[in-house]
Amino acid sequence: MKRIALAVMILLTISMMNENQAQSTKVKMKTTLGDITLVLFDDTPGHRDNFIKLVNEKFYEGILFHRVIPGFMIQGGDPTTRVSKPGPQLGTIPAEFRPNRYHKKGALCAARTENPQKASSGSQFYIVVGKVASEASLTQQETSGAHTKFTVEQKKDYTTIGGTPFLDNNYTVYGEVTQGLDIVDKIAAVTCNNTKPVTDVKIISMTIVK
Repeated sequence: MKRIALAVMILLTISMMNENQAQSTKVKMKTTLGDITLVLFDDTPGHRDNFIKLVNEKFYEGILFHRVIPGFMIQGGDPTTRVSKPGPQLGTIPAEFRPNRYHKKGALCAARTENPQKASSGSQFYIVVGKVASEASLTQQETSGAHTKFTVEQKKDYTTIGGTPFLDNNYTVYGEVTQGLDIVDKIAAVTCNNTKPVTDVKIISMTIVK
């Protein structure tokens, strides 16, 4: 009986561990135009942990979406855009490209400057808005060598909800929007002077969702 009880306890412990491992971190972002909920991917741990650290430090509070391009993406996370107390730029994070993480609409990605290693910015991110692609355009990218062969899932997403497939394997994708895509679209539609919103779109807060 003791052995059976011990075996049951071990199985329960393993089940709980697997359940915890399957749970991904969620973050609620409050902006001046509405709320966006993000999930962070566990298979990009460097980017995930860095983002969680900055969220817990309240780093993003007061920072603007400083670069907005309709049909492409919305970008934020530059500490110099915080009006009340500008901060220094952070370092970089090694790229974490994953075949199953791609630039469909709503993808959370790391911005970066040009560098041979394609290392990511330590704080700046963008959320993909993108456009719906045709099967023909995806085939052209494959045959030209601009993209590796698209999976069935990628083709389905890029031809239905859209995205920016030409950015795959060039910028790290480390999360996605689970709620608030309408807010992403609302931010993408604001009036801009060049790519900077005429009226500030500010991140009010970011919190880890328990």
